[in-house]
Amino acid sequence: MVEKAGRLSLVAAVAVACLGGVVGGGAVAAAEPVSSFYQPPARFDSTPGAVIRQQPLPVFATVPGADGGWPVAGSQVLYTSRTQDGAPVAVSGTYLDATHPWQGPGERPTVVIAPGTAGQGDQCAMSVAFSTGMYADPVKLSLSANQEAIAAAAWSAAGARVFVTDHIGLGTPGIHTYVNRVESAHGVLDAARAAGNLSGDPDAPLVFWGYSQGGGATAAAAELQPTYAPELNLKGTWAGGPTADLTKVLERVDGTLIGGVIGFAINGFVERNPGLAQYVDEIASPTGRALLDELSDACVGDVIVKHPFLRTSTLTVDGRPILDHMREIPEVVAVLDEQRIGRLTPTSPVLITSGLNDDTVPYGQARQLATDWSDRGAAVTFRTNELPPILPGATLLNHFGPLLIDGYGMDSAVTWLLDRLAD
Repeated sequence: MVEKAGRLSLVAAVAVACLGGVVGGGAVAAAEPVSSFYQPPARFDSTPGAVIRQQPLPVFATVPGADGGWPVAGSQVLYTSRTQDGAPVAVSGTYLDATHPWQGPGERPTVVIAPGTAGQGDQCAMSVAFSTGMYADPVKLSLSANQEAIAAAAWSAAGARVFVTDHIGLGTPGIHTYVNRVESAHGVLDAARAAGNLSGDPDAPLVFWGYSQGGGATAAAAELQPTYAPELNLKGTWAGGPTADLTKVLERVDGTLIGGVIGFAINGFVERNPGLAQYVDEIASPTGRALLDELSDACVGDVIVKHPFLRTSTLTVDGRPILDHMREIPEVVAVLDEQRIGRLTPTSPVLITSGLNDDTVPYGQARQLATDWSDRGAAVTFRTNELPPILPGATLLNHFGPLLIDGYGMDSAVTWLLDRLAD
């Protein structure tokens, strides 16, 4: 186990970040179009993890550096990854080099953070909101927050290097392939490679951190790492509230505060599987098709404000939920089945956490992921958050509550990952 002093120092850093040390987090960036930085050149290095370009990014939404310097000098990064078909694709992200002495065990690690649901419009990319903590566009009436500010600030304050991926298609050209298992994994694993290239320490100890969509991304990355990126020195992964079985997730999220995210998933599936477009045209009403178009350029904050508690039955030609239609189309069933996480085997330890009463990402499918991996011989720790039901369907409490409880604290993902870094 990590020495108590080491635990307390890092937990203290987390507390500072959570209780107000994330200075500037309330600022709002002036609304500007997503910059040309996100547009990759016609030709770029196709090596996974290659850094295509980077530019300085002053980060206000974090704790000051060890010398008191603030804003912290970060970098916006464009790096190379792979689509599900193996084609090179440019992905954006944010890199924070270490500005504090490492307070944990062993060598200084790199922490790759996979964000939770941000949206599908380019303005929703985490790096767009990363500097000040918030991005607002009064023209589009669109709002996006840097929801990973606490995690990034906490690990940065503890002396780790931090890389936050935007996921494939957020900021960069094309539709964001929301909850696509393979592309989510590639984006995380190649972010780790890019971080190694930026730091000059590709062999540094590495941990993955993700919750909700991010938990699905880190879970997928953990099980693909042995074959896709075997050279990475991956010590441990936190997959909090992971989206491991999309059929069950789509069924649960329909009608919740963020039910509109189902549109993000449909748009992403059609982007990579154009043959599915005909079924969308058959199933969706004119209202449904218009909403899918709207959501392709929307953030999750927009879903909450403009379409709260959306039920997909209001978007179909016959008033049945979209998932009922999906189950009747073999091609769609196959695409959903391809997203199932748990059929490969991580070779490094994984912590899965899930709320027993999670009203957005079901507990049972997270528990099943742990069982599937354990049956394959993986080193899995599963923890249940027993927060009682509070306003079911409101998402903010029973889904995001466990993020704060399980992610931070004395017996949390932070301390579990510290133990993995201590071998």
